[in-house]
Amino acid sequence: MGQGLVHIYSGDGHGKSPAALGKAVLSAAAGDSVVIIQFLKDKGVNDSEFISRLEPEIKIFRFEKSDVNFEELSEEKKTEEVINIKNGLNFAKKVLTTGECDLLILDEVLGLIDNGIITAEDLKTLLEARDDETDIIMTGISLNDEVCMLADEVSRIETMKFKCW
Repeated sequence: MGQGLVHIYSGDGHGKSPAALGKAVLSAAAGDSVVIIQFLKDKGVNDSEFISRLEPEIKIFRFEKSDVNFEELSEEKKTEEVINIKNGLNFAKKVLTTGECDLLILDEVLGLIDNGIITAEDLKTLLEARDDETDIIMTGISLNDEVCMLADEVSRIETMKFKCW
């Protein structure tokens, strides 16, 4: 196997998570194992019956307990969810340390930086835990220079309105 790469799908457009999921399906079809950890996704795709049929090749995890958007939670509930989110990050570190998968997708992990739950340095430390062969995809709306420097490839997804003729 070759050197694993770090990809970022970012931008204000819709389609970042579906693009990552598409890459997961392609990887699984090639015989790779895939782990997806979702952050800040309300119920997320984890509740989809279809996604459960993709196991064991694609495993999806969500550590947050609330079905409500993080920004809408009370401060007390946010504190509880931050603990759950950090459990998800610790799980991601375990997955990377053990080389448990060929592709790890950290869906909306960049939003954790936006919400002050982690820093770019925390994300860098997490990425350093990986073995050399694991590919990582991180998604999120915002992207700063410090996070951008962590990636081998950055894709910006924007929603554009074109005039139809």
